[in-house]
Amino acid sequence: MLYRRLTFSSPAAYSCGFQPGQSATRLRGLSSKGIRILRYLFEDYAFDTDRRELHRGAAVVSVTPQVFDLLDYLIRNRERVVSKDDLINAVWNGRSVSDAALTTRLNPARSAIGDSGEEQRFIKTLPRKSFRFVGQVREARGVASSNPGDAPESAPAVPDKPSIAVLPFANMSGDPEQEYFADGMVEEITTALSRFGWLFVIARNSSFTFKGKAVDIKEVGRRLGVRYVLEGAVRKASGKVRITGQLIEAATGAHIWADKFERDVTDIFALQDEVTLAVVLAIQPKLFQAEIALTRRRRPEDLTAYDLYLRAIQQAVLATREGLAEALRLVQRALELDPGFAAAAALAGACHSENVVRSYAINPQFERKEAVRLMRVALNLNDGDPDTLATAALISALMVGDCETEIEMSDRAVALNPNSYRAWNCRGWVYKIAGQPEEAIRSFERAVRMSPLDPQRYTVLTGMGFALIELRRFDEAISAGKKAQRHNPCYPGPYRCLASAFAHLGRDAEAREAAARMLEIDPAFTIATWIARSQLLKNAKLMIEGFRKAGLPE
Repeated sequence: MLYRRLTFSSPAAYSCGFQPGQSATRLRGLSSKGIRILRYLFEDYAFDTDRRELHRGAAVVSVTPQVFDLLDYLIRNRERVVSKDDLINAVWNGRSVSDAALTTRLNPARSAIGDSGEEQRFIKTLPRKSFRFVGQVREARGVASSNPGDAPESAPAVPDKPSIAVLPFANMSGDPEQEYFADGMVEEITTALSRFGWLFVIARNSSFTFKGKAVDIKEVGRRLGVRYVLEGAVRKASGKVRITGQLIEAATGAHIWADKFERDVTDIFALQDEVTLAVVLAIQPKLFQAEIALTRRRRPEDLTAYDLYLRAIQQAVLATREGLAEALRLVQRALELDPGFAAAAALAGACHSENVVRSYAINPQFERKEAVRLMRVALNLNDGDPDTLATAALISALMVGDCETEIEMSDRAVALNPNSYRAWNCRGWVYKIAGQPEEAIRSFERAVRMSPLDPQRYTVLTGMGFALIELRRFDEAISAGKKAQRHNPCYPGPYRCLASAFAHLGRDAEAREAAARMLEIDPAFTIATWIARSQLLKNAKLMIEGFRKAGLPE
């Protein structure tokens, strides 16, 4: 059964013990004078042989160990043509390998550096199964230590944004199958975390240099240049697998989160996926909370653009007039420090959009234009970040109303990061506004699963209530509205939901009570102005009908 995952196409096959070509790779990098090549630079790529990482700009490109070794060999031998046999000897240690197996490494190697078999900008295929790296390469050299396996003397700087390394999980059972399971799970967790654009994740090739070693977490953090380290262990006994994990702040050694997961051993790979999801969903909010705590401890004059962005989020989630104004002030300062900060531009656009929707805007037309302008700025800066895409889709759904484009953006956001609470929440609202309440509810339910204790859960429950009204599921809409009200009694959305749903059921006294409570929070509300200020009621015939039955002003 293990062979299903541990074929040549699987990175898990090489995540345990000796990695093909690794020792040779490190030794080849040393000259007789003790000079070691640390990086090869071509176009916007950096190929780091010491940390075994491929970077494109600031991002780490995920590659399997054999793909890395293949690129390593081609780049180092770029002055000559290398044969298929050369590659097999270097990467597979001379084992018998089919042409198909070689192709399954060449194709992802090309893809990792933005090349293809048609273009062949970097890796050129020549007659008689020969190859050559033809890109223009610059070398960045460093002084080697006496131990070729040592890290460079200067430790990498810790990024401004949160950064994490997932260390190899210890196999406590003595069962080799669990070794593969543990390594594959670390690979999956690393990949899942890397989808969060606000998080810098160290590639598994670097993390696995610590496999099988007693490690000092502070030293790991220093050598890898990360703020947090996730470590864990796997134990199999009596038909069950128990996985423990702990998230540690590297600089202080403080434990931020720890938990254990125990599951029956049935399909071990389904189990791997299940535990990976549980771990990611547990640590992602803890990481965010830890970053907010760090920001609060910093003096105002020391704040970076990212710190200001975090503080802005804390204000924006209050959803008050004052909170949104302060969030805008903070996020505008962040953009002054870093004009290329896409997430900050998206947050600024969202704040303007909220001001319009909540009738806080003194000049609604100006704020509407600013919301759309900043949304476009964010997309121009980074349309590949799932949270930025999701926020942009929601701003557009509220302010513009181009359903086809907004659905495409929100679908792409959840495809890029299926574990993002924000992406699923925004998708729910986009589909609700587009008049597809069933799909909206599916998205909202997924968001609740992603983050069951999220402080903004009331927005998900309100959206779910609105969608349920359009499906005539009024009792369920009331249940969702009441839950949202308990989470945030000052948010008007749940009372709108309750007023409409109660009215449809003929529960007039409760409908009028909910309507009166909503008018206390939003005294300027009328049905006409609410329709005019956003697209929320574009496909909400039953919602509006319920408003009128509840006696809300036209």
